[in-house]
Amino acid sequence: MKVSVVVPTYNEEANIARCLTSLNDQTMPRDMYEIIVVDGNSKDRTRDIAKPLADHVIIQKRKKVGGARNDGFDLASAEFVVTTDGDCIFPREWLDVIFDEFSRRPDAVTLYGPVFPIEKGLKNYLSLVLANTFSRLGYYSHMLYYTLGANTAFRRDAFLEAGGYRVSDAGDDLEIARRMKLLGKVVFISRMKVGFSMRRYDQYGALKSIYEWLYIVWKGGDADKYSYTQREYNKK
Repeated sequence: MKVSVVVPTYNEEANIARCLTSLNDQTMPRDMYEIIVVDGNSKDRTRDIAKPLADHVIIQKRKKVGGARNDGFDLASAEFVVTTDGDCIFPREWLDVIFDEFSRRPDAVTLYGPVFPIEKGLKNYLSLVLANTFSRLGYYSHMLYYTLGANTAFRRDAFLEAGGYRVSDAGDDLEIARRMKLLGKVVFISRMKVGFSMRRYDQYGALKSIYEWLYIVWKGGDADKYSYTQREYNKK
């Protein structure tokens, strides 16, 4: 295996087939990568839909999304492990780009890239332009590594040496980047793109969602006032 892909899920029956079909249609030969779905004990048909489309479908053991990603790393067999989300879609060359960039950068321990909105509309486009600009500015200024769990790749050995994701409600992708930086380079890759669902922003409001995320991060990753994981979304 060249790459292991870890996909945390929770009540994703409306999206998981699209996500996994996109992963199965990569330019990288299918026998060179594995797909690991870590399900948070969904109440719908997520696992049933995922089983024929993934190599492994397991029930999450650790808490929250960081814990689900850690569960997936425990099962991963490849040198490079990628994390994403069950409502994302992927350009066909996504995994080849990741493998190529790691091969050309032996000092890199983490790669991350931009996201583009799956749902159309100027508001969604502008929201992610801002997020991607923030990622780029943080990287080139060396002030902040604004990685996203939906589009981040690790050298597995370095990830395990760092201790994996901290189990928190939000901001764990920022926190782990700081620890990975102690082991090697954390690199922003512009061509490593992922289609990102804007459903949280559409349902709960962009400003409210951003405020809740910032509030939780300010509180150290956990806050009684807001919850950012295992949200219930409207069925479309």
